[in-house]
Amino acid sequence: MTNPASAAAPTAAPAASLFSDSGSLAQKLGDAFLVVRNETERRAASLSPEDQLVQSMPDASPAKWHRAHVTWFWEQFLLGEHAPGYKPYHPDYAYLFNSYYVSAGPRHARAQRGHLTRPSADEVTAYRRHVDAAVIKFFNETDHDKLTSLIPLLEVGFNHEQQHQELMLTDILHAFAQNPIPPAYDPAWRFPESNRSGEEWLTLTEGIHTIGHQSDSFHFDNEKPAHRALVGPVKLARNLVTNGEWLQFMEAGGYASPTLWLMDGFAAATNEEWQAPGHWRKIDGQWQVMTLGGLKPIDPAAPVCHVSYYEADAFARWSGRHLPTEMEWEVAARAGGLNDAFGIVWQWTRSSYAAYPGYRAIEGALGEYNGKFMVNQLVLRGSSLATPEGHSRISYRNFFYPHHRWQFTGLRLADYGG
Repeated sequence: MTNPASAAAPTAAPAASLFSDSGSLAQKLGDAFLVVRNETERRAASLSPEDQLVQSMPDASPAKWHRAHVTWFWEQFLLGEHAPGYKPYHPDYAYLFNSYYVSAGPRHARAQRGHLTRPSADEVTAYRRHVDAAVIKFFNETDHDKLTSLIPLLEVGFNHEQQHQELMLTDILHAFAQNPIPPAYDPAWRFPESNRSGEEWLTLTEGIHTIGHQSDSFHFDNEKPAHRALVGPVKLARNLVTNGEWLQFMEAGGYASPTLWLMDGFAAATNEEWQAPGHWRKIDGQWQVMTLGGLKPIDPAAPVCHVSYYEADAFARWSGRHLPTEMEWEVAARAGGLNDAFGIVWQWTRSSYAAYPGYRAIEGALGEYNGKFMVNQLVLRGSSLATPEGHSRISYRNFFYPHHRWQFTGLRLADYGG
């Protein structure tokens, strides 16, 4: 098995092929659908039934649940609302596999997903096959105009499943990292090579720039409206912060220096006994890190990974620098001036996850997708080594709480010259 994702730069999402000249729309929709669905199964293929059940913390979900939830999504929002006469595969699955769509009905508690020994992994596979067949049948039996009208919904479905493909890997890695005898998701896995070419800093002079998604191609509602923002003067580091630089921060007492930390951050670091990034272990005096390929020695040249916003902010303060805003990151990325902007680690910004001016959530239950989370979280930009191919774009706004660090999260610095 190769790396789960290989996107080094933004690429087209599966739905981009829907607008080519060859093949019927039903055929193209079916092909795009199966590409996404098969990738979910590919990522789960090496996991045992026991692996698929484990939930190592409330923020994570079992792989079996991810596989079933994305299937419920298609059943609920496509088949249930648009396929005449469709009956749900199982009357209880909506309750078990709804996530946070309050408008769609009651839900099983998130923190208890790991208690669901039934349905089994094989029963989830049967559920996926049933829904896959029903979706392909729906495509083949639905007229062109109706299918065309459903493309926005289908694109959300494709991208939603891709998000859960990434979460499957971050969640199983967190679970494996709790094991004192560290298992490997893929023994052949290797951390992606990073690029440290060019000058150390990219200078952005003061100017007004358009921020946000600027075309009619697929995007989540939180990427719009495109709007104008004043950016600069500022310098952004072309390169990501490395493990070697982070080791210097640790050796300088960074984790024990309260003056470097936000109050809530120092409380989190103290209460959780953080002494290093997530998944790091000190063995015989040497730091090692739990990866998708198992336990590996720390590579000082590789970008640091599994750090929270609190840690990233403390590191920036220790270095005499700052974290960039999401607007600064986007302008620099559009200029092509950032190494490893995509495909290695998501990069923390110091921007709060909030609505763009004039933002409106889409109507219906899918309006719960992004907008209701716009408080108390921070924006990350780019993509990670676990992000599926085709899911990256410059305007993408990822978001997590500042203490979260089980994702593939890192940082680059900003310098305001002050």
